[in-house]
Amino acid sequence: MNLTISGHHLEVTDALRSYVTGKLDRITRHFDQVVDVKVLLSVEKQKEKEKRQRAECNIHVKGNDLFAESAHEDLYAAVDELMDKLDRQVVKHKNKLTEHHHDAPKRMI
Repeated sequence: MNLTISGHHLEVTDALRSYVTGKLDRITRHFDQVVDVKVLLSVEKQKEKEKRQRAECNIHVKGNDLFAESAHEDLYAAVDELMDKLDRQVVKHKNKLTEHHHDAPKRMI
């Protein structure tokens, strides 16, 4: 799995990097065929303090690309929200791949 964590108007510290990788373990626990992960953490220059911190993530898994974004006043809370969204998307994608059992057509006599 290729992991890229970058910051926009923000320096990605070791604590932030380890927090994001720790949260990404949840996704790889559900689905191990993750090819590429790109995380972008940014601070927007808005006047209001609400939802300034943004976290975005692109995940390339086998057969699909998943994208989620989150905004919050705290960057760690934004990352938590982002991972919740991605976790739901990955579980849904995994279910789509594994649920290929269709009901057999009924015979017409």
